[in-house]
Amino acid sequence: MTTTQQERPLAVLVGVQLPGVDDVEHAADLAELGRLVHTLGFDVIATVSQRRSALAAAAVLGEGKLKELAELTGGSGVVPSGAPERKNKARARRAAESGEGDDGELGEDEVDDADEDGGGAAPDAGGREARRATVVAVDHDISPSQARNLERATGAQVLDRAGVIIEIFHRHARSREAKLEVEIARLNYVAPRLRETGGGGDRQRGGIGGKGAGESALELDRRKIRDRIAELKQELSGVQREQSTRRALRQGQRRVALVGYTNAGKSSLMRALTGSEVLVADKLFATLDTTVRALHPEVRPRILVSDTVGFIKKLPHDLVASFRSTLDEALEASLLLYVADASDPTFRDQLGVTRSVLSEIGASEVPSRLLLNKVDRLSEEEREALRLEFPEATLLSAKIPGDVAALREAIIGFFEQSMVEAELLLPYAKQSLIGEIYENARVLSEEYDDAGGRLAVRAHPAALDRLRSLLAR
Repeated sequence: MTTTQQERPLAVLVGVQLPGVDDVEHAADLAELGRLVHTLGFDVIATVSQRRSALAAAAVLGEGKLKELAELTGGSGVVPSGAPERKNKARARRAAESGEGDDGELGEDEVDDADEDGGGAAPDAGGREARRATVVAVDHDISPSQARNLERATGAQVLDRAGVIIEIFHRHARSREAKLEVEIARLNYVAPRLRETGGGGDRQRGGIGGKGAGESALELDRRKIRDRIAELKQELSGVQREQSTRRALRQGQRRVALVGYTNAGKSSLMRALTGSEVLVADKLFATLDTTVRALHPEVRPRILVSDTVGFIKKLPHDLVASFRSTLDEALEASLLLYVADASDPTFRDQLGVTRSVLSEIGASEVPSRLLLNKVDRLSEEEREALRLEFPEATLLSAKIPGDVAALREAIIGFFEQSMVEAELLLPYAKQSLIGEIYENARVLSEEYDDAGGRLAVRAHPAALDRLRSLLAR
C-alpha cells in the first residue's frame, strides 16, 4: 500500500525596498520572512520585490508588480472600484474618527468577483493544472485597507509581517501564560481588521423597548473583542502573580538567562548546559515559554539557567508588551548570555535587535557576555576574523562538549568572583535550616561544639545576609 504525502500550501513573498535599505539588508529581510512563512506551514514559490519611495497607498505595490503578483495567485491584478468603494470609504472615515480602525473599501462579495476575473489555475507544461499560491506574505506592516485591496487583486489571503509572527506565536504557545499573552496580542491585531459582511449595514435592535439604532454587527464584534481582551488580561494578571511568587522564591539565587535572536541556538545550549529535555528545533520561535533548569552537573549553591523567548526584527509591539512578564526573567537575572548565530551573515543586526528589546524593558544594565554560537559551521579563517572583531566574545558550538564544558566553567567563574567566605553559627534548635544553608552557600567545613555547628561557607553577600537573618530569628 502506498501513501501520498500531503502537499503544503503555497505562498508568495512581497517586499518593497524603501530608501535607506541596501540590497543586502533587503534580501536578508525577505529571506527571514521566507523562514517565518515556512515555519507557518507554507512553501514559498516566488518573491515579488519592488523599489519604491513608499508603499503604494492602495495595495502596497505599483500596478505592474501587482499584476505580476496576481499571475502567481490567479487573481485579476486589479483592485475593483465603483460605487460600493465610495460607500465604504465613508464608513472607513467614520471608523477612523471613532478610533476603531479602517474598515476598508469593498464588501466580501467583490472579492468573489475579483477571483472570477483572475481565472483559475493555468495548466503547466505537462497539461496538469498548476498550483497557485493561496497566501501572500508582505514584509511590512500594512493597513487593513491595503491588505483587503491586495486580497481583491490577488484572490489570496494576505498576511503582513506582524500577522505572520503573531500566527506563529499562536500555534507554538504551550504554557497558560504564553497562550494568554499571545491571544491578547492576536485580538489586538484582529480588531481593526474586522470588516462588514455582505449585509453589514444591519443593526441589532437597541435601547429600552427596542428603540434606537443599536449596534451594527461590526461594532458588536469589536465590543466582544474588547470584552474578551479585558477578561484575558484579568486572567493573565493572576497567572503573572503566581510567576512573580515563584521568582521571589528564587530571589538571591544565582541565575543566568540565555537571550538572543530566534533560532540562534539558545535551546540547544540550554539542553547542553542543564541536561534537560527542552524542545530543540531548527525553526523560528520554537521556544515561547521561559524554561528554568539547574546547571548540570550541579554546583553549590545552585546556578539556575533560563531559556527565554527569541527576538526578531520588527517584532510587533503588542507582542513585546504582552511578553513583558516573560522577559522579566532576563531583567532579574544575575548574568545575561547573548547568544548569536555566528554562521548567519546578519547576526550583527540581530544582536542590535536583541539589545534594543532588552534596553526597552530595562535589562541593559544587567552584566552580560556575548556567545558566538554555531562556529562549527565556519572556517578557521572566519573564526579568527571574529576573534579580532569581538575579542570579548566566546566562540563555541553547542554541539561540541568541550565548548559547553568551557562555558560552564566560565559561568561558575563569573559567580565565584563575587562570593566571599564567612562563618555561620547554626544552633541545635535551628538544625532545620541546614538544607537552606547548603542550598544557598558552599560549605567548606563543619565543626560542632556545645553552642551548635560552626560552618565555614562561601556565598554571595546577599545570600549570606539572608542566611544570617534566618539564623537570628
